[in-house]
Amino acid sequence: MSVLAFNRWGVEGIKVVDVGLQRYVTLEPRFVPKTGARYAGNKFHKSKVFIVERLINKVMIPGHKAKKHFRSSGHNTGKGSLAYRIVMDAFKIIEQKTKQNPVAVFVKALENAAPREEIVTIEYGGARYPKATDCSPQRRVDVALRFFVQGSYDKCFNKKTPVADALADEILNAFKLDAKSLAISKKSEIERQADSSR
Repeated sequence: MSVLAFNRWGVEGIKVVDVGLQRYVTLEPRFVPKTGARYAGNKFHKSKVFIVERLINKVMIPGHKAKKHFRSSGHNTGKGSLAYRIVMDAFKIIEQKTKQNPVAVFVKALENAAPREEIVTIEYGGARYPKATDCSPQRRVDVALRFFVQGSYDKCFNKKTPVADALADEILNAFKLDAKSLAISKKSEIERQADSSR
C-alpha cells in the first residue's frame, strides 16, 4: 500500500523536470506531513523534508520582507495544526479547479517560480555595484516557497478572502505562469535586473 499525502493524494508519476531542483524537491509522502524533519538525516536537512511539509512550515513563518518583520494576516501564529489545515484546504481548492493532483500542480508551480539568478551588491572603491549571480538550487526552492506564502498573505490581509483561497490562487497562477502570482512577478523582476547588471 502506498503512502498518500494528507491520506488523499499520491505522488506516483510526479517528476521534477528542472534538473537543478531534482535533488532539492523531495517527493516522499507522509500521511501527516508534520514530522519536525526527523527523517531528514543528512547535511542539507530541509531539502530531504517532504516538499508539502516545507510549505506548511513556511505558512507558519513566512519570512521577512525588506529586512522588516513582515506584517501578516494573523494566520501565521506558529500553530502547526492551523498551517496544516490551511495547506490541505488550499490543495482541495486546487483539485476542484484543475481536476488534477494538487501535489503535482504545486511541484510544477514551484519549478516555474524558482528564480535562476539574483543580484548581489559589490563594494569597489567606495562605490556599490549590483552584480548578477546564479541562485543555488536550495535557495531557489526556499525563495519560491517564501514568495508563495507572502503573496497569499498579501491577498488576504484585511480582506474577505480566506487564506486557503489566496494560497490556492497563488499556486495556480504560478502553475499557469501568470504574473498575478507574486512569485512569478518577483522572479521576472529579479531576473530582469540581473540581466541588466551583467
